[in-house]
Amino acid sequence: MYHNPVLLKESVDGLAIKENGIYVDVTFGGGGHSKEILKRLGERGKLLAFDQDEDALENALDDSRFTLINENFRYIKQFLKFYGIRKVDGILADFGVSSHQFDVAERGFSTRFDADLDMRMSKKNTISAYDVVNKYTYEELRKVLFNYGDLRNANAMANTIITSRTESPIKTTDQLKAVLQQFLPKSKEHKILAQIYQAIRIEVNQEIAVIEEFLMQTPDLLDKGGRLSVISYHSLEDRLVKRFIRAGQFEGEPEKDFYGNIDVPFKKVGGLIVPSKEEIRENNRARSAKLRIAERI
Repeated sequence: MYHNPVLLKESVDGLAIKENGIYVDVTFGGGGHSKEILKRLGERGKLLAFDQDEDALENALDDSRFTLINENFRYIKQFLKFYGIRKVDGILADFGVSSHQFDVAERGFSTRFDADLDMRMSKKNTISAYDVVNKYTYEELRKVLFNYGDLRNANAMANTIITSRTESPIKTTDQLKAVLQQFLPKSKEHKILAQIYQAIRIEVNQEIAVIEEFLMQTPDLLDKGGRLSVISYHSLEDRLVKRFIRAGQFEGEPEKDFYGNIDVPFKKVGGLIVPSKEEIRENNRARSAKLRIAERI
């Protein structure tokens, strides 16, 4: 299976789909969420999906109501305008890495395989994991490892990488593991490696900036009463989503109008939704998923 969709029913339920509405799935992947949305749409409904990964194109759905756009969802407004769409009834986002990307060794996303340092979600990306590991300055590396991996030893790790690469480039994931072996105690090796990979992957794909740019466009795109359904996988992502739904921005307090009333684009729908024990048992990659739903005011 290309990708087993997480919180499938809950996230699509959150869209409160109108039979003839227009919807966007910004993280198409294996098409699981898109298929469920199409099941609930009528003949005049429309679904547009985004995925920057060229591999996802093989999963395109044969349905006249469906359009797959091979681009990063940070450009959502630009491409919807290209297709003549200015307002939609719902947007679904499932952040993170697809099972396919983890399972294909040569993509370099997984700690299970030895592969070239890549980690690009799109082959069009100009920066790869190799560039981050071998070309970033000490300070840049330290910030990536600390800010995106929450690694307490970020300073020492960055220094170790810099020292090692002066002798020869670090080209593969196994070479990177060997360089950082002193920071990988047996009891925590997998956890710390996952944090290191996550940090580098987020930097390579500019994931935090992409999410911010995407969220900032959603108030203009969603019609009144339209729904935003977002699945996050780590605290950095979830914090952005939570703050944006609450305040319409990522820092500080919500803006107020002339009369002192809070002026925000969304209202929260329900509380935080997490996978059931049964779903986690069937799909271990769902364990850290968090779903938040909002409605355009």
